[in-house]
Order: sequence, then C-alpha cells, then structure tokens
Amino acid sequence: GFLPLQGHIVRNWKVRWFVLLQDKLLYYKIEGGKKEPSPKGRILLDGCTITCPCLEYENRPLLIKLKTKTNTDYFLECCSREERDSWALDITGAIHAGHPVQVQELHRMKNSFKLLENISLHNIVERMYDSSTGIKLTRNLDQGNRYKETFTGSALVDWLISNSFAVSRFEAVTLASMLMDENFIRPVGVRSTEATRSSDPSEKFLDDSTALYMFAESSKKNTSSKEEVNFNISELSGKIVKQGFLVKQGHKRKNWKVRKFVLRVDPAFLHYYDPTKEENKPVGGFSLRGCLVSALEDNGVPAGVKGNVQGNLFKIITKNDIHYYIQASSKAERVQWIEAIKPLT
Repeated sequence: GFLPLQGHIVRNWKVRWFVLLQDKLLYYKIEGGKKEPSPKGRILLDGCTITCPCLEYENRPLLIKLKTKTNTDYFLECCSREERDSWALDITGAIHAGHPVQVQELHRMKNSFKLLENISLHNIVERMYDSSTGIKLTRNLDQGNRYKETFTGSALVDWLISNSFAVSRFEAVTLASMLMDENFIRPVGVRSTEATRSSDPSEKFLDDSTALYMFAESSKKNTSSKEEVNFNISELSGKIVKQGFLVKQGHKRKNWKVRKFVLRVDPAFLHYYDPTKEENKPVGGFSLRGCLVSALEDNGVPAGVKGNVQGNLFKIITKNDIHYYIQASSKAERVQWIEAIKPLT
C-alpha cells in the first residue's frame, strides 16, 4: 500500500508504494500513474526495531519508526490509526518471523492486561502537562462547537503507550478511564460524552480520533453559532467515515499524484490532502451532493485520462460538471470507495 516516507538526506516526505516481504520492506516510486518495475529502495528487517506509536513529529501522529541494525531510521506515515496498527503488527511479525519465542512473547504482551503496580495517576497527569514531552493540545470542532486545548482519545492512548505507561491499547484505554473517573480529564463533545454512559469501564473512554477530551480544570468550551463558523470549517466538521491513499489525476497538468482522501458525512464532502506537506490542510475537495460516481474499465485508457495508468480507475463527476479521475490500489478498494460515496450523492 501507499505510505509517505521521510528521505534520509533531504528530510522531505515522498509517497511510495510499499511491499512487505518476509525479510524486507520494498518501496517503489509511482511515475505517470504507474508503479515503476524496480524498487526505489529496501528496508532490511533482520535486526530491525520498530516504534509504534511514534510521536517524534507533532504534526504527524500516525508514524511508524523503523531502526535498522545499521542505525538507519525510517519514518513511515499511515492515514489512520487502524492502518498504522495493522502495518505495525505485520512488520513486527516479519521482523520476528525467525524467532518463534519472541512472536509468542509479543502476542502474550498484547493479550495480557496488567497495569504497573507502582503506577501513579498524579505522575501521569504531571507528565501529560509537560510542555515538551506531554500530550499535545489542539483546537477541535464538534457539531458547531469549538473546543480549545483538547486532545483526542486515540492521541492519549498513543501517548500512554509511547511513554511506557501501558503495553497494549486495551491497557491504555483502561488507564485513561481511570484518569477520567478520578476527574483528571473530562470528555467534551457528543461522541466522548455519550460513551461515559457505558457500564463497561473500558468503554467509558474511547480510543477514537473523533472523541475529544481535555484536562478537567481547563477552560470550558467556547461555543459559536452556525453563522460564525466559516464555510471551510463547516465542510470539515462532518464525521469521517472513510479515508485512505488514492492516486488522482491533476486538473491542469494531468499528472498523477498520491493524495490522502477523507470522506465525511453531515455534511457529505470528499477532501484530499498532500501527504508530503507538514500542514494538515486539504488541497482540494468538493460536496458530494448531486455527484455521479462510476468505475472505469481497466482494458485501455478511457477518454480524459492521461498517462500509462496502473488500473482500478473510477470517476467522480460533480454537479458543476468537474471530472475527477482516481485510481485505487486494487479492485476491491475501488468497490469500497464507490459503495461508500454513492449513498452520499
């Protein structure tokens, strides 16, 4: 699949097509909408160590860090927590493939639940407040309400694991629930507030990128009317229902670029981002109201498509008659995207 990779010499980000083998991770360049036949590089997994979650970059919370036995660092970015955890688990399995005892220990650690006996909630909160290594506070929007100095559920779970307060996500969720029960943190917004009604302690805190929380003594939410929220913010306030990397043809130069697509509902919008840029702002997007979406045949290049494309194409025509040509990584992924978009048109 597609993953942004940080360069070794020039520290910029490039999107590459990754293929995981038993002993190595290959990555390929996409040129003209098609994967090049020879790999651009490879990461040897023998003696490699993996860090996930990796929180070394504030603007990139979904990183995986690989350090080879020659001390070369590779940073890979995923488009969602689920994708990141899936890649990390598969890569970890490949790293330890020749060491069955380590694989068993890995699964035992992930499936066991035992909080550290000497753990201090006060110590955790003190560390969370640290200006350099603590939890990053951001502004968030939830159904027209703006919240200052908040963090998402998944961000706190990542932070607890990366700071060795928990081994698994289940442990981190339980620990976060304890922080909430002891009134160190509190839920804000509809999603996280509704979760507190659950009778299961581990479900009171959501490991979710749309569930918002804040320190209990933080200032209360700053609400704003629908009229005060500008149009771009209202576009981005919908619930994310699907996201992933797709290859898109440009409107003017007709070149192909990998973009991170995010599908939202209420309101229904499809936005796309440049994953090589540091700022997490869409470079384009459109309302799905009145759109037409359809798959394109893989035999031959359809009219309007430039370049020797890989295949798995589909087209979206907006109500303003703008044509978007997009490639998925597989036929199954193309079907998933079309089925997700169609009900929103």
